Amino acid sequence: MTDNLLPAARDILARLIAFDTTSRNSNLELIAWVEDYLSQRGVTSARVVNADASKANLYASVGPNVEGGIILSGHSDVVPVDGQDWLSDPWTVTERNGLLHGRGTCDMKGFIALALAAVPLFKDCAKPVHLAFSYDEEIGCLGAPAMIEEMAAKLPKPALAIIGEPTMMKVITGHKGIAVHEVEVLGHEAHSSLTHLGLSANMVAVELMHDLAELARGLWENADPASPFIPPHATLTIGRMQGGTAPNILARRAHFVFDLRCPPDVDPEAVLAPFKAKVAALDGEMRRTFPEAGVTITRLSNAPPMAPAGSQEAADFVRSLTGDNGPSGVVSYAAEAGQFQQAGFATVICGPGSIEQAHQPNEYLAVEQFERGADFMVRLVQALV
Repeated sequence: MTDNLLPAARDILARLIAFDTTSRNSNLELIAWVEDYLSQRGVTSARVVNADASKANLYASVGPNVEGGIILSGHSDVVPVDGQDWLSDPWTVTERNGLLHGRGTCDMKGFIALALAAVPLFKDCAKPVHLAFSYDEEIGCLGAPAMIEEMAAKLPKPALAIIGEPTMMKVITGHKGIAVHEVEVLGHEAHSSLTHLGLSANMVAVELMHDLAELARGLWENADPASPFIPPHATLTIGRMQGGTAPNILARRAHFVFDLRCPPDVDPEAVLAPFKAKVAALDGEMRRTFPEAGVTITRLSNAPPMAPAGSQEAADFVRSLTGDNGPSGVVSYAAEAGQFQQAGFATVICGPGSIEQAHQPNEYLAVEQFERGADFMVRLVQALV
């Protein structure tokens, strides 16, 4: 069956990669194509849209309407290719030396293509396979929660959820959470020689970013040596910053965005409490001098971690499909798996490709990994017959 599955999966992968679903863009063209693909095979799907209906999750059930099914989940969005040096068109699958290059081949349209290619096989299973494709995973796992809530309410209770992030087909039972915050500083413009008449937003922002750098250093220095994560500690990085108008003007506005990634036993709110107290105090001090000035911190997203506890039966089942006899692992990246677990689903991560290729120029999925993913789908069918 694998040989029959692979050509279809390659064709589907090419179609999926051709849609530029960078998170800043709509994913509706891809969603419409998947809807049509499923409809042609007698499968009804449901959209769960965002607030302005510019993006959508999609879920569908293949097979009988009974409990004990398997969720196969992946995100439809990809990261930007801006400024990256690609050797081929990132929106065209290009095979070179046994590697399938293209934005999203590894992270994670390869898994989605394999799941869709297996739909005709899933239709004959005694247990259903539930497909779940989300939007905006790459910017904080924003899209999936509404879909997960609807699936939990409407579907016969599935046995487990498999999130197809790239793991080299190894079974993963834990990941860090991610909390993304934006800090905005408003100052008071003045000539840069007259610092007593103004307040530079940039100078305040630099002070706050220094505090975060010190916080990050403290997390590293106090890492739990027994932690299974690599790196073992919570990590904090500043991913974007901008501020000022000209070198000789005290900046009116500055802002920066940072992410905090915590293992399951670390509370991000507790980690950030001293920093948030500093922001509040600084905001009051600035407003006393210049009422229009101040500093605010806004949480943009807060995706929960996935904890290894309670996933042993699910992990054993998935290992029986992959042939992976090693212990379950954990990963430091964040994923939607924690959201599925939080909703009450037994959850593991397992998918083709290496996370080291994700987000890179000339991103690729090895053909060998794609073939192993196809084998996985065939064995899942055999386990559900």
